[in-house]
Amino acid sequence: MSAVSPYHAHPRATRRSDELAGTGRLLRLALRRDRVMVPVWVFAIALMVLGTADSFKNLYDTAAERADFARDMSANGSLRALYGVLYDDSLGGLATWRVGGYAAVLAGVMSLVIVVRHTREEEESGRQEMLSSAMVGRHAPLTCALLTAAVADVAAGALVALGMAALGAGGGGAVALGLSVATTGMAFAGLAVVVCQLTENTRLARGLSGALVGLAFALRGAGDAAQDTPGTTSPLSWFTPLGWAASVRPYGDERWWVLLLPLLLAAVASGTAYALVGRRDLGAGFFPPRPGPAAAGRSLGGAFGLAWRLQRGTLLGWALGFALAGAVFGSLANGADELVGDNESTRELFERMGGQQGLADAFLASLVTSLGLLCALYATGAVLRLRGEETGERAEPLLALPLSRLRWAAGHLLIAFAGSAAVLAVGGTAMGLTYGLAADDLGGQLPRVLGAALAQVPAVWTFAGLATLIVGALPRLAPATWGVVGACIAVGWLGPALDLPRAVLNLSPYGHLPKLPGADVSAAPFVWLPALATAFAVTGLAALRRRDMGA
Repeated sequence: MSAVSPYHAHPRATRRSDELAGTGRLLRLALRRDRVMVPVWVFAIALMVLGTADSFKNLYDTAAERADFARDMSANGSLRALYGVLYDDSLGGLATWRVGGYAAVLAGVMSLVIVVRHTREEEESGRQEMLSSAMVGRHAPLTCALLTAAVADVAAGALVALGMAALGAGGGGAVALGLSVATTGMAFAGLAVVVCQLTENTRLARGLSGALVGLAFALRGAGDAAQDTPGTTSPLSWFTPLGWAASVRPYGDERWWVLLLPLLLAAVASGTAYALVGRRDLGAGFFPPRPGPAAAGRSLGGAFGLAWRLQRGTLLGWALGFALAGAVFGSLANGADELVGDNESTRELFERMGGQQGLADAFLASLVTSLGLLCALYATGAVLRLRGEETGERAEPLLALPLSRLRWAAGHLLIAFAGSAAVLAVGGTAMGLTYGLAADDLGGQLPRVLGAALAQVPAVWTFAGLATLIVGALPRLAPATWGVVGACIAVGWLGPALDLPRAVLNLSPYGHLPKLPGADVSAAPFVWLPALATAFAVTGLAALRRRDMGA
């Protein structure tokens, strides 16, 4: 790696003002390119928080009911690991406990996606080199990425604060919750921009940045699970931005000074990135990839072997995540009666989400559905990898060989379809193991829970088929697939809690599946959903054969 940037030789790069030349135009271009993606992320974050607050408002309309609920939730260590510490039993306090941490996680993921898209991905695609030939300063792309992420984070935080105020949970708590979401997003934007300086590969940059978010969540969960003294913060929670977001304590005697910690981290990380960007070549990283072996193994001799090699890390990561989530969900399900207590509203909510077959099975069914909703993200991402290989110009050299487009695409689709079933099987097995052991009925519960998890496969495959259709027939609309998936997840997750009409719930494939385990099973959705997924995939592959690559 050379230590000389191509900008060093240019005299204008010696002045600070020239180093930022073109930032305004790049920012306008970035906001225009993200005019669909950023609003989807922002509204998803706000909808998750406000929808949860509204459901709590309907479920617990008296202070006594909220206090009873808060006391039951605070006593469970698994729930503290999953959602955090509950500091206050007001409407805002309950909503912050339930989804405040997840809103901060989503803000962090949104920030890293934006930063990687406008820095490392631009350099890898070659667009940054073209832009740099014009009046664009050395620090302009980096500044543009950070400003774009900051605009999105501030918009998400402002929408959350204004929405909470509109629901009657305003005051300092709403402002503190909005600021904690926004500043956490900025902290992860700073970390992501450093990662982009260290790596040369967009996928590796996204993977490492995502791993930082996962590590932060794990540290926050471990700290909150171990914290058993009311009013204190675990030492582990101080090592993670997600722990700082919780330590602000919106609606619970707010600690405003904690908001300085994520801002300080964002400033230090951004300063580090500015120092690094001037010490590397455009397109290079400080940790260049190792050269591969001179000859490929037999496993890389076919389309499937190459697809497996490219996607195996993502698949194994999702499988590990589902194993952990399934184990936690299964340990919670055995205490469903204690969690719900005598609250009829909560019992009714779980029955809407999981069916009428008894509280334990309804609770299990709602958790299994959550796994199915999340698995749609994996399946969609695995299919969209086809578009990434195409736009990254890695597909054309392969297709110049004796390799048809159908065989090339089939390798990735096999990973997407079979991999999503495998991920759900891992999650269902882990949930069935922990639930069966807790209920002292491993032999009876493991097959029931595993079967319920696998029953989500047809809905997941529908999204995989839809993504194939869009990649094949409407490739420029491929990013919009995430919007469709996000909308269906929002309907599936919040629809039952908000008691939306059945016609709206049926817009999602998950609305047609039986609430397993325990509900009556009809064969119809297990026939027409796979048939619909197959029709989508076949139509998409047929379109892929006929269109220009890179279109």
